[in-house]
Formats: sequence, structure tokens, C-alpha cells
Amino acid sequence: MMDLGRLRALHAVAVHGSIGGAAGALGFTPSAISQQIAKLERETRTVLLERQGRGVVLTDAARQLAETAQELLLLVEQAEVTLEERRGQAVGRLLIAAFATGARGLLPGVLADLRESCPELDARLLESDPYPAAELVARGEVDLALVQDWPTVPLPVQPGLARLDLGPDPVDLLLPADDPLAALDQVPVARLCGRRWISVPPGNICHDWLVRTMREAGEEPDVVHQVGEFETQIALIGAGLGLGLVPRLGRGVLPAGVVARPVSPEPSRRVFALWRSQASRRPAITAALTAMRRRWSTLPG
Repeated sequence: MMDLGRLRALHAVAVHGSIGGAAGALGFTPSAISQQIAKLERETRTVLLERQGRGVVLTDAARQLAETAQELLLLVEQAEVTLEERRGQAVGRLLIAAFATGARGLLPGVLADLRESCPELDARLLESDPYPAAELVARGEVDLALVQDWPTVPLPVQPGLARLDLGPDPVDLLLPADDPLAALDQVPVARLCGRRWISVPPGNICHDWLVRTMREAGEEPDVVHQVGEFETQIALIGAGLGLGLVPRLGRGVLPAGVVARPVSPEPSRRVFALWRSQASRRPAITAALTAMRRRWSTLPG
């Protein structure tokens, strides 16, 4: 009989596309994942991974086995949900994916609450952008995801997922304190034309929103610096290298020389949680959602 842990490792490689990605998602070292796959190959007498450059690719047999593994993992989850519900306690492991500023601005309090209220629950955090996080939940790789989108750039949500809306996360214009726009109490979008921008790379929801908004104002935005971390964006803004639109959640205190001004019309992200509908009865999911809702209500406006 094939070992479920080894099947889980193979499934993770199929989902994440690499041994390193699978290791990060499952909380193991790449060496441990490689060993699990090697044992599964011996167990099945089948080649599952082939070297391609510096990485690996799944063989046809491995892809078929990974699909079967996903079905088995969903069945195991159903059984775990039923048992946990009968016990009425949040136990076992709960893997939560969250976008960077949500992981920094909301999840520390949530995880602390869960450690206090559910001592038998092993809650773990995986930082992930919203697009892949939603897919990870749908595939059963994570139990719960904290994600965000914009009303004009909605996040695709796969069938079979449930959703809890937490609320809006306002986004401010960040600019050097000596910039002429800093004298305004509120900056109209039309005044942002002709400016140089610091933004996250394409393919990120925040970048998509900036491009769409400026195009509606009649201009293709000049994104001169593409930076994934908001802290780095703020440092570049402080050096006078451009403007940025930065959400408030997880932003922290701004350094001297950088100011925040609201934009009109005000941009605002929607923050919400996703989980598989079939796991809704799981006490761990209920406890985590309760903690998220409670911590969100204490955030400054």
C-alpha cells in the first residue's frame, strides 16, 4: 500500500512545480521531499521525476498519480473534519496562507489568539500572493487563505470555496514630504498623470489596479521601479524616486520625509478569507475565522 505522506509530497511537487516549492508549503526540507519521492518510486517501481536543467519535471505516470493523490487527500480531509467535529475541539494542523501585508498586519494577532484558545491546534503560516493562495486552497494544499482584491480587479475564486468578507483596506498615495501634492488634503487621480511610479511587478493585483486606474484617467502609468516589498517601495519614495500607492494594512509607521495622502476617488482593497466549503464544519476553521474577524475589528481605521 502506498504511503499517504509520500503521495502528499508528490502532489505538492505537482502543485508547486518544484521540490523546493513543495518543501516550503509542507514545512520540510527539499532533501526530505526528495527522499519521500525516491521511496515512492521504489514503492511503485515507477520513475516519477526526471531532471530538466536545474529542476525536475513529473513524468506522465507521476501526473496521473498526483491526480489520484489529490482525490485521496480530499477524502482524508473529509474524514478529519468529521472526527474533529465529533470531538468539538480544534486539533491537528491548520495551514494558513496570507498575502504579505495581511501576514504582517493581521495574522500575528490571529495566530496568538489561536495558540491561547486552541492549545491542541498547530496553526502555521505560509506567505503567498492572492492568486496562488486561492489555488492552494482549492487544491487542498492549505486549509485557509487570507486574500485581497479590488472591486475593479476581482480575484478569481474557484467553485467549492467558501468566503468570509472582513472589510476594506484603504490605500493611500505615498510621496516625499516636499512634493507639491503633499500640500493637498486629498489628491485627485487626475493630478497623478505624468508622474513616475514605484509599484509591485505585473501580475500582482495592486499593479493591475494602478494600471487600470491610470488608463481610465487617460494615461499609461510610467512604472520606473518594480518592487515586491512595500518597505522597499517606501524607501524609494523617501529618496524622491517616485510615487506609490500603498495599503494601510501592515504598513507601519512611515519614515521621516514620506507622507500619506488619500486619493479621490479613494482606492480600497477588499480583504477576505477563503476555505473549502466541505471543511466549513471543522472547528479549527471556525476558530480561525472567529479570530480573524475579532482582530480585524480592532485594526485602526
